[in-house]
Amino acid sequence: MNDAVQLDLLVFAAHPDDAEIGMGGTIAKAARAGRRVGLYDLTFAEMSSNGDPDTRQREAAKASELLGLTVRGNLGLPDRGLKAGSEQVDKLVEVIRRHRPRVVFAPYFEDRHPDHTACSRLAEEAAFNAKLRRYRPEWDAWTPDAFCYYFINDMHAPQVVVDITEYQPIKMDALSAYRSQFAPMEETKDWVPTPLTTGYLDNVAARDRLFGAPHRVAYAEGFISKGSLKLDGF
Repeated sequence: MNDAVQLDLLVFAAHPDDAEIGMGGTIAKAARAGRRVGLYDLTFAEMSSNGDPDTRQREAAKASELLGLTVRGNLGLPDRGLKAGSEQVDKLVEVIRRHRPRVVFAPYFEDRHPDHTACSRLAEEAAFNAKLRRYRPEWDAWTPDAFCYYFINDMHAPQVVVDITEYQPIKMDALSAYRSQFAPMEETKDWVPTPLTTGYLDNVAARDRLFGAPHRVAYAEGFISKGSLKLDGF
C-alpha cells in the first residue's frame, strides 16, 4: 500500500462540498504552499435534494482543481447510512495507512446533520485504529501527528484559526462549482428550494469574517484540535 503518495493533510468529509465549506481556504493555502492535500468524501451524496451523484462528482472535480488538491477520492459509503462498525471504519483506516498524512481533518462532532457527526466519529476511530500495528496488519500502521475538526453548519469557539484572506476568493469559487447545491435553479424541472439555496454561501463568508475579526484579518477558518497541534507552512 505504501506506493501511494504521502500527504501532509488528509481531509474526510461526509459529502462533496462539506470540506470546501469548512476549510476550503485552508486547503487552497496549504496547496499553494507546496503541501500535499488529499480529500476523501465518504458518500456520493445520493440523498441530496438537488443534483444527482454524477452531477456532484463533476462539481467536485472542478472544485478539486480550483483548490489544488493532490488526491480526491470517494469511499462510496451509503448516504444517510454512515454508522460505526469495522466495515466502514476500515475503509478510512486503509486510506490513512495508504497516504500516511501528518494531519487528519474531519467534521466537528456537533453538527445539525447526522452524517457529519457520523463522519467525525468514523474518522476519529480510523485514526486511532490506524496506529495499532496488530490491527489489520496487512497494512503498515501509521500514526498522524495531529487530528483536527472543522466546522460545517455550526460555529463553535475555535482553538486554532488560519488566516485565509488571500484565499477566500478561491474558496468561494470552489463552493460555487457546486451549482446544483447552492444556486437557485427554478428553471430546472427537478429542483426544490433548500436552506443551501437561500444565502447559504453568504453565511459561510460571514462566519469566516467572524473567525478572522478577533485576529484583525478579513477572513479565517476555525478548527478544534484533538490534542496539541504544531502548525507550519500556513
